[in-house]
Amino acid sequence: MIYLNYMNLDSETQERLISISKKEVLRRYGKELKSYAQKHHVNYDQLLEEEAIRNLYTYHFV
Repeated sequence: MIYLNYMNLDSETQERLISISKKEVLRRYGKELKSYAQKHHVNYDQLLEEEAIRNLYTYHFV
């Protein structure tokens, strides 16, 4: 669960949330994403960014 002050959604806070999400995605799906990117000739960093954003929708914000 992530505690978030909705009065503070500046770019720094958004980047922090994306960073947390990227770390979680890497921990869970890092090998699979790298394999998928190589197999389908997709930019790995862009794929990671998209998955991190998608992962944010699974968070429970308080």
